[in-house]
Amino acid sequence: MPAPPPSMFRTKFRFATELEPDLLYTPHDLFNDYSFMKSTTAFDYDVIIIGGGPAGLSAALVLGRSRRRVLVCDGGKPRNAASHGLHNFITREGILPTELLRLARAELAEYDVEIRREEVVDVEIWKKGFRVCTADDGWLTSRKLLLATGVRDAIPEIERIGEMYGISVHHCPYCDGWEHRDGPIAVYGRGKHGLGMALSMKTWSNDVILCTDGPAKLGKKERERLARHGIAIREEKVARLEGENGLLERIVFTEGEPLARSALFFNTGQEQSCTIPSKLKCRLTGKGSIWVDGSECTSIPGLYVAGDASRDAQFVIVAAAEGTRAAVAINTVMQAEERK
Repeated sequence: MPAPPPSMFRTKFRFATELEPDLLYTPHDLFNDYSFMKSTTAFDYDVIIIGGGPAGLSAALVLGRSRRRVLVCDGGKPRNAASHGLHNFITREGILPTELLRLARAELAEYDVEIRREEVVDVEIWKKGFRVCTADDGWLTSRKLLLATGVRDAIPEIERIGEMYGISVHHCPYCDGWEHRDGPIAVYGRGKHGLGMALSMKTWSNDVILCTDGPAKLGKKERERLARHGIAIREEKVARLEGENGLLERIVFTEGEPLARSALFFNTGQEQSCTIPSKLKCRLTGKGSIWVDGSECTSIPGLYVAGDASRDAQFVIVAAAEGTRAAVAINTVMQAEERK
């Protein structure tokens, strides 16, 4: 719908901004002018988003469409860089992670959203907002800060695992279990982590063997439970993986017979991919994720988190949804600040 002409419904607006207080705005002016929304404090941006994955870009889209000035700092190290296709994302099944990000960035072009391929090296609480230091451009300021940096998987230190990771070695059964259904699967992990993953993989294959790369750290009841479900345990130290073109063929141990397998799923933990939460002393959950309330806000006022860094269901579609949720919460808070 075209904006009404300036002659219609002429109304005087007063805003606590750097604009002249008696400046007249018409509906036509408001339709095309962002300046009436500026904060009294001179910040470079309304929101700085650290992390340019699905969570960060989804938040940027919502905030951009809410007429906010947004900067996305993307270090270019996504968790799913090794993936050959995303799954469980309706209408985007099997899409390459890089293609999903390309499409998302293209959709942001018409909004007041800036994307920089650089890492954030420091963050400080500043006035009633934040200061962010980037590797290339120094300090930048924002009213609100959104962390969408995700987590980093602890990939086992096994010879040749790198060339197979994302092809036949994986960390997420929901993401890659279907592709290896009914095949001979190995699970790598110890204690409750190995136990849980091994039992979970029985959904995708009946042929599951748990490799613990040393003592399994399982009690009698846990071993009996695995045995009931037909899951054998190999506790020998793992020497290397063997296969061609990224496809696992066998696991070789330091002693004992090699184990023929076509896929390996590991559960060896993860950690926050950046140190900002610990620097700002964010509250953590018992599982090491960043604690957030129902609106994705952390224990630090004005600091929000979205994506894998804050949740257990670590799917791309969930991360995108959390980015949207966080953006709505951020915009709602800024609206309240602007309309006191």
